[in-house]
Amino acid sequence: MTAPFPAKALELKIGPYKVSAAPTGQFGLDGGAMFGTVPKVLWEKSNPADSANRIQMEARALLLSDTDSKRHILVDCGIGGDFVEKYGEKAGPKFAEMYAVDREKASLEKSLAQQGLSANDITDVILTHLHFDHCGGATTFRDGALRPTFPRARYYVQKANLENALHPNRRERASYYAVNFQPLVDAGVLTLLNGPTENIIPMISVGVSNGHTEGQQYVRVSDGTTTLYYCGDVIPTSTHVRLAWVMGYDLRPLELIDEKERLLTRATQENAYLFFEHDPYFDVTTIRSEKGDFGVNERFLLA
Repeated sequence: MTAPFPAKALELKIGPYKVSAAPTGQFGLDGGAMFGTVPKVLWEKSNPADSANRIQMEARALLLSDTDSKRHILVDCGIGGDFVEKYGEKAGPKFAEMYAVDREKASLEKSLAQQGLSANDITDVILTHLHFDHCGGATTFRDGALRPTFPRARYYVQKANLENALHPNRRERASYYAVNFQPLVDAGVLTLLNGPTENIIPMISVGVSNGHTEGQQYVRVSDGTTTLYYCGDVIPTSTHVRLAWVMGYDLRPLELIDEKERLLTRATQENAYLFFEHDPYFDVTTIRSEKGDFGVNERFLLA
């Protein structure tokens, strides 16, 4: 798919961390659900839909690598690839077909290999929340059982989001699958966070958003000079930078708009980069204030 706007190449380092995009595979979600009350005539200009009204999306993880300490940190890890094993012989293919999952061009394994890494090299995994498209890659079948994909890693998630995932409301039941997170609980590799937390790892902090789902966390990486926000589903694509452009999936859209405004105001003041998990075209952008709203300034693909 051709990008609607040009993008520049960007090499980015924050403190000791080399910043890389780690695409895990493309998938599709209903365009109307992704843009809520925004008319299709507006959103389809940048996000054209297929015959099933699905728009193309990326499940893009963030990789932060400190080669000196050999610490390699992932933020989110995509849908994963064990569809049949996780969801059953019938549900597995149906799951992949329903969401138009495509791991041919990109997968987490391929993205890590491009950086000379494997699952064994990952030391930390920060999960924004436990919806399947963000944490499905956190577990995998190994030695005949579901286990953490990254055997040496600590995983970080908000306690409130884990509780929500264990007891999902009716609206979110189709997004939370225990096979994606229960093995982490059983293995004792989860670190549960209670609200916004500074320096969970040096130079890496998390804020909390409850508009999309209870206890989502977005990630801030900063060395005091350069700052990057991993937006998760607070701002899933660069098209969603505009305040009123929220998803039909969001539980509390008005609350989410307020959360977006606070995040974007701070990011603008810091001249920060925004990293988009689901944008099919771009890894990061800078933003600008725009007549009481916000707009994209420059678009980048990480080198």
